[in-house]
Amino acid sequence: MIKAGIIGGSGYTGGELIRILINHPQAEIDFVYSTTRAGKPVTDAHEDLLGTTDLKFAGTINPSVDVLFLCLGHGNSKAFLDQHTFSDHTRVIDLSNDFRLNADATYNGREFVYGLPELQKEAIKTAKNIANPGCFATAIQLALLPLAKNNLLTEDIHINAVTGSTGAGVSPSSTSHFSWRNNNVSWYKPFTHQHLGEINQSIVSLQNNQPNIFMLPQRGNFTKGIFVTSYMKFENSLEETWNLYEDFYVIDPFTHLSKKEVHLKQVINTNNCFIHLHKHEDVLLITSVIDNLIKGASGQAVQNMNLLFGLNESDGLNLKGSYF
Repeated sequence: MIKAGIIGGSGYTGGELIRILINHPQAEIDFVYSTTRAGKPVTDAHEDLLGTTDLKFAGTINPSVDVLFLCLGHGNSKAFLDQHTFSDHTRVIDLSNDFRLNADATYNGREFVYGLPELQKEAIKTAKNIANPGCFATAIQLALLPLAKNNLLTEDIHINAVTGSTGAGVSPSSTSHFSWRNNNVSWYKPFTHQHLGEINQSIVSLQNNQPNIFMLPQRGNFTKGIFVTSYMKFENSLEETWNLYEDFYVIDPFTHLSKKEVHLKQVINTNNCFIHLHKHEDVLLITSVIDNLIKGASGQAVQNMNLLFGLNESDGLNLKGSYF
């Protein structure tokens, strides 16, 4: 069994990671570290796990675990690795944005590989450390990368991306408060979102030029999920484009093309990404949907763990949420 340690286990991504790992056939949780909840049951933070686990938050760390998941806020993973040392065989999967860009991929002697399996599967298999992609970045890249692979992203790309309130983290804020979020919609960080860096980096790795991307993130009045529409001027026929996407994702178990329009309830509580293609005159519309906490975070982290340890890529991730 793979022994896993979790840092930051009381938040949303930490909770989803615990839910997945306690049911994983080849892994077991060695510790869930917390500086504020040490000694308390994990069910104090994740009440739905009552009767499922008797895990308690740990105040100490086992430096010899096989894999360490960092579920910390952006910037905090570097600080944590500065203060703690792990064995040479311990593999680190970081869920923050600290190591996603090439300029940040080397830290304290550790080399981090960008962990989007649909783009870097072979590199992930031989890596020791993984920088897990961002949630927006995952949904947007899966919508665009088949075109980049064929040097077809030549026009300006316009993206509307709507996320649920869990994307803002477990700590309440003025824009995640129920009274503000309910029956409401708003945009934020127009055209400047931090995930653009990793999106552009991946596109440039596949094609010669970097297109202009105009990304408008929006806050939705729901808790989980990301709904992305990307559109651009595009000459190829819909049939040709569909074939490109089928070829690109032929070996990927979690990214699926749909002939019918897609919506969030199809993917919530799963590790899937559903993609739909629509052509209107000379404009291509690509819709992609994911669960922001699973495929956009913890599920993808376990997918990366499976690849790191030579397991079946979908082990522990055959999740099926309720539809209504």
